[in-house]
Amino acid sequence: MVKAMWNGEVIAESDDTVVVEDNHYFPRDSVKMDRLVPSEHTSHCPWKGEASYYSIKAGGVTNADAAWTYKEPKEAASEIKDRIAFWNGVEVS
Repeated sequence: MVKAMWNGEVIAESDDTVVVEDNHYFPRDSVKMDRLVPSEHTSHCPWKGEASYYSIKAGGVTNADAAWTYKEPKEAASEIKDRIAFWNGVEVS
């Protein structure tokens, strides 16, 4: 089972993650979406497409833009559609 933790809280937990570029992408239904707040931040990857971000709120603290998803990934990255990955201090193990 892989867990994503931040500020002492489990944000996501699944035995069905997809690893791309050393990042675990969790199925959306394994993520505590009540801890995520949509962000205006976006980024572009040449082979995955446009990423949308979320900030994480846990324990009264916000971790800005610490989760991302590819809502419409390019064909080469289709396996990460509807999945969410984490960074910026989120412990994934």
